[in-house]
Amino acid sequence: MFSLTVADHIMVAHSFRGEGFGPAQRVHGATFVVEAEFRAPRLDEANLLVDIAAARVELRKILDAIDYRNLDTVPEFAGQNTSTEFLCHHIHGLLSAAVQDGRLGDSGRKVEAIKVLLRESPLAWAAYEAPVA
Repeated sequence: MFSLTVADHIMVAHSFRGEGFGPAQRVHGATFVVEAEFRAPRLDEANLLVDIAAARVELRKILDAIDYRNLDTVPEFAGQNTSTEFLCHHIHGLLSAAVQDGRLGDSGRKVEAIKVLLRESPLAWAAYEAPVA
């Protein structure tokens, strides 16, 4: 299996509901390094898995919708704890749609799986990995 990863970063504010979150129940900020890994069993005729520029553009479009935002006020996240794991899953779904819609070019149509990893710090990160669906 071949893989290609692109990365970017975001800064968000949010809060969590539930006693288990302790002080994180209050609004706080987070800076995430976001990595999107695309996987395919073979390369295209030019020996590419996916166009890096196209992958970076699509990832940035997705991130622009939440970068410098208070996620507590984003309507599509209403009622959700926007944990690192939740955000990985959310970004994965949008990248999967980009693959299926052909926004990563013809070579991108061969992508079978995506892994999205968000690094909260050098000591903590989360990921979500699944087939393109």
